[in-house]
Amino acid sequence: MNAEVELPMVEPLDPALLARARALAANTRRGLVAELEAITGREARALVRALAAPFDLAVMETGDMLGLSPAFDLLPLAQALSRHCVLLRHADGRLSGVVADPFDLDLQTWLESQARASASRPLALCLALQSDIQAYLSKQEESARAVDSLVGGAGDARRDGKTAAVLSFASVSESGSPAVKVVNSTLYDALKAGASDIHLESTAGGLAVKYRIDGVLDHATTVGGIELAEHIISRIKVLAELDIAERRVPQDGSFRVEAAGREIDLRVSIMPSIHGEDAVIRILDKRAMIEAYGSLTLEALGFDAPSLVTLRQLAQEAYGMLLVTGPTGSGKTTTLYAALTEIHNGREKIITIEDPVEYQLPGILQIPVNEKKGLTFAKGLRSILRHDPDKIMVGEIRDRETAEIAVQSALTGHLVLTTVHANNVFDVFGRFTHMGIDPYAFVSALNGIWAQRLIRTNCPRCAERYTPTTQELASVHLDPVEAQEYVFMRGAGCGDCRGTGYKGRRSIAEILTLNDEIRELIVDKQPIRRIKAAAHANGTRSLRLAALDLVRRGATTLDEIKRVTLHA
Repeated sequence: MNAEVELPMVEPLDPALLARARALAANTRRGLVAELEAITGREARALVRALAAPFDLAVMETGDMLGLSPAFDLLPLAQALSRHCVLLRHADGRLSGVVADPFDLDLQTWLESQARASASRPLALCLALQSDIQAYLSKQEESARAVDSLVGGAGDARRDGKTAAVLSFASVSESGSPAVKVVNSTLYDALKAGASDIHLESTAGGLAVKYRIDGVLDHATTVGGIELAEHIISRIKVLAELDIAERRVPQDGSFRVEAAGREIDLRVSIMPSIHGEDAVIRILDKRAMIEAYGSLTLEALGFDAPSLVTLRQLAQEAYGMLLVTGPTGSGKTTTLYAALTEIHNGREKIITIEDPVEYQLPGILQIPVNEKKGLTFAKGLRSILRHDPDKIMVGEIRDRETAEIAVQSALTGHLVLTTVHANNVFDVFGRFTHMGIDPYAFVSALNGIWAQRLIRTNCPRCAERYTPTTQELASVHLDPVEAQEYVFMRGAGCGDCRGTGYKGRRSIAEILTLNDEIRELIVDKQPIRRIKAAAHANGTRSLRLAALDLVRRGATTLDEIKRVTLHA
């Protein structure tokens, strides 16, 4: 007898829950799927089981679907994506169809017709949340990005200033050259996965493709063949309008694609290497921020309540400087965008200068840096001061000239919000000293420093409790007695989180608000340990302690703390 995956057992239903499910179905009908998706967590899954019971339907989750084989020979992936349903094949040849709405008889009839040519027995219908179906289909799409499994081709190109290749699963599945197939399928898959960067690394035998997702590089696929690898890099150069004949020096460019009805800017960096050339594509999705957070507010970024209170106070000052610091990709600009959105009331002139403008803020004048044309941060900031601003956002302080103008702007009655690269709030003083900024002028202008990190959170689907070892606790300097109060959780890996155990990120912060004592210590160039002691006495909490608070509540892991904050 052939082994097969058993469908999950259904627990006895609470009569009250069953009554609610029937009322939900009766009142919504066509809106049933949307109603279920609006209800999150265990409650939604319990309601699905309650809805399935009167129809004698089994219930599936993403993990159950992954245990069976997709019947894409009967229901192609492109059609499954568009219809939001799945055909699955058991080991003995039986077919199961998975839908999200038990009342959609047209879809069920159509699904049965697709299966009829193959199945010797009637199709077994199952019910699932639409998000589970989508997670399963997204997992199946990952296999479509490998070169040997691609059928596809070049997306249609549409010219509107810059190249805007239209990317969709259908366009990726069209015919074209192998290099175009790989580039388009890689871009499409990276956008679907929510990647911030795409790395194409030349190797001795071809090309390695990696995505940066939630701040961590994830190996996607390997492209075999040196000639094909060179053609892929050349294709990216053509899109970015770079010199395809030049392979000895770095090159930078940009292009644009259209996906899901919106245009997305892509910045390209080409770097020569010992095996050829490497390419990194930075994805600048100007609408993804709003879609990810629902609305661009400080609450949506995941900060704890005390940090939010302090940040709002600093952002609402009449004048002075608020510095946000952290490494590249730590969400500094997103935090400033959220702060500007909250303080923008239409009665004050707010101007930003950025490189590049990552998201368009209505009612705010935003200026993109253009160094090729001579518009640098420093020159743009000087011009902004003649434009009668009340509040100014400077994308990044990179040099002495920009720092001096920003400090003077803060001292002359403007509120200046800006970013600088430093590991923590205390390293900022060294950066400005290195730039040659007068300490007295700097601390007089400075209201506060905000250091932040983005830390990955446990996948809610597969997270489970565990007990860390003594060595794991020692690696983050956590006392075993104190650890008894913690709820340690970590993800096992599932389709929803691409097997990583993490899904999504949230922000943690270290905040330094300046008082007279701290200002005097900085001006007197006292040792950093004295400044730290005064800051901690004034309420500053380190990034490590902020991260440990998330571990205490089961939101993230000790490994993530070591990766993000141990040396911060």
